[in-house]
Amino acid sequence: MTTTGTHETEIVVPKDLPIVRIVREFDAPAAKVFRAHLDPELFARWNGPRYLSQRNEHWDVRTGGAYRYVQVDPDGNEYAFFGSVHEVRPDELIVQTFTYEGFPDGVSLDRLVFEDLPDGRSRLTATSLVDSIEGRDSFVASGMEVGVREGYEQLDELLAES
Repeated sequence: MTTTGTHETEIVVPKDLPIVRIVREFDAPAAKVFRAHLDPELFARWNGPRYLSQRNEHWDVRTGGAYRYVQVDPDGNEYAFFGSVHEVRPDELIVQTFTYEGFPDGVSLDRLVFEDLPDGRSRLTATSLVDSIEGRDSFVASGMEVGVREGYEQLDELLAES
């Protein structure tokens, strides 16, 4: 496996579609990146911005399952997220809904595709579909970009440990 440091996180917001697509490569096989999305302890270690801690309150990430986690800032403010898991194909695919409890009408349908690349590397493509262009723009304006980028940097660090 070749380590090239942190990869760029590409966030694509098509002008005429209510989607956000995130593409990220990792210096680890798809199976390891996939496991870091399913294992509750690993997920809590890397998900979101660095300044937030996370506790998983419900974690059943399997086809037909559901999840809820809470992120906490240094001042003790809490931000809860939840969703239903529609499909899980090992090392390959997760389809789920995602909702921030602070904006319960903003549900997205997320499709995460994990693919192996040469030299023990992988690519994750996450596509989030929301109900409108306005909803998409609110999602992007919420500061999600910082959490996504820092989260994947933390995932790089976690993957390098094992």
